[in-house]
Amino acid sequence: MKRSLFAGAALFAAAMLPAGANAQDTIKIGVISAYSGQFADTAAQIDNGIKLYMKQHGDTVAGKKIEIIRKDTGGPNPDVAKRLAQELIVRDKADILAGFTLTPEALGAAGISAEAKKLMVDMNAATSIVTEKSPYIVRVSLTLPQIGETLGTWAATKGKIKKAYTMVTDFGPGIDAETAFQKAFKAAGGEIVGSVRMPIANPDFSAFVQRAKDLNPESIFVFVPGGAQPAAIGKAFAERQIDPKKIKIMSTGEPVDETAIKSLGDLALDRISAWHYDYNHKSKMNADFVKAFNAEFKRNPDFFAVGGYDGMHLIYEALKKTKGNADGDALIAAAKGMKWESPRGPISIDPATRDIVQNVYIRKVEKVGNNIVNVEFDKVENVKDPTHK
Repeated sequence: MKRSLFAGAALFAAAMLPAGANAQDTIKIGVISAYSGQFADTAAQIDNGIKLYMKQHGDTVAGKKIEIIRKDTGGPNPDVAKRLAQELIVRDKADILAGFTLTPEALGAAGISAEAKKLMVDMNAATSIVTEKSPYIVRVSLTLPQIGETLGTWAATKGKIKKAYTMVTDFGPGIDAETAFQKAFKAAGGEIVGSVRMPIANPDFSAFVQRAKDLNPESIFVFVPGGAQPAAIGKAFAERQIDPKKIKIMSTGEPVDETAIKSLGDLALDRISAWHYDYNHKSKMNADFVKAFNAEFKRNPDFFAVGGYDGMHLIYEALKKTKGNADGDALIAAAKGMKWESPRGPISIDPATRDIVQNVYIRKVEKVGNNIVNVEFDKVENVKDPTHK
């Protein structure tokens, strides 16, 4: 007999009570993130996005009070995320699951979402398969194949790069990024001259960077997750004296996020990336968002923050459509096909896949006045996850 994901039939039955049966006027959102450990700042920024949205739009929607319940995974641990998701639904009576700093957390919670029929909003986990693991998952962040394919095609065509070496973290998002970049780069006429996958837990990047340097490739494509690793791998490139003017360094957005750039200073200049959001993105809505975020948290927003902000927008708008009904089937139906203007630009939820559709921007790290920032110089509009087209 198949064992339930929940502790027992009685508990499962309690979890399956109609939304609001325990608190008619409250919608509880359980946020699962790595609030401690090396990815703690990532979780903090997602949380800041959530807090700012609620400050701007209130803590009541469709006549229901919104309550946030936070749970700390401590890092990329799917078993912990699964247990926390179960606690949220069974003990805390959560109506919606959200957050997910990293893919292992999302994959751990997905089965609970499916069995309990609860909406699950992925605010950052970027492996393509996440949305396949529960029909109640909707993603507002990105997928690495979106980014990798876009950059691979751009590099071999507009970038006029013929040969590339790839370096990625050895877990779902990194493998997705590597696969998509290599496939698109080769399809557009480029050649992959080598590749390496690096451990996710406290890696020493020096040896991996030296291995790449020894091949003297025309370019290097890099993916590492957010947190402390972008600055660490950037410093390894600098220590091994890899000059981006001679060996082009291309990446997803993490290796050139604001924290990494501040840590590297001028050493970050000339690096190319493809990404969906940066605080330097030029639009009135983003300028207002950045101003409000700085006023509240004394720092700039990043892609983690915009994921939290847009995730709350989706939840609020879905609840408005359902008139406050937090039933998972009603909410996921409301989310499918949703479109809105985000600080990152126009975004939508593909009704067939429940995945994000958005612009991907090609940027270069440049000095603008006294600041070193990512400057957008090209974009590909309305990019879908290529594995779900």
